[in-house]
Amino acid sequence: MMKYYFNKTLHEDFEKVIDKVTEELKKEGFGILTEIDVKETLKKKLDVDFKKYRILGACNPPYAHKALEAEDKIGTMLPCNVIVQEVAKGVVEVAAINPMASMQAVKNEKLNKVAQEITSKLEQVVENL
Repeated sequence: MMKYYFNKTLHEDFEKVIDKVTEELKKEGFGILTEIDVKETLKKKLDVDFKKYRILGACNPPYAHKALEAEDKIGTMLPCNVIVQEVAKGVVEVAAINPMASMQAVKNEKLNKVAQEITSKLEQVVENL
């Protein structure tokens, strides 16, 4: 079965990894549209302590446009999420959505081609970390 994400573990500072991920995304044409600090949000909303965990909503505008033209409801799956989480002190995991896995449910040949291209770009981002 196809994994729904690509991941890599790094032995680096959390904030440095965020910067590295942002830079690698930029090299593949992605910008960060949203950034959710899960640790901060859970502290504020539930008063619970959680590990460092951020969700980066990455978007590659030309591909997002192609995807939306091929399938107008695909916005429910955008942007492409990339998570950065501290799994242990000085150990950070990065995981990016696998668009091919998430879009399998959508039977649309035009969208499939876009999803394949975005998948290879996100794989490249994670591989380059």
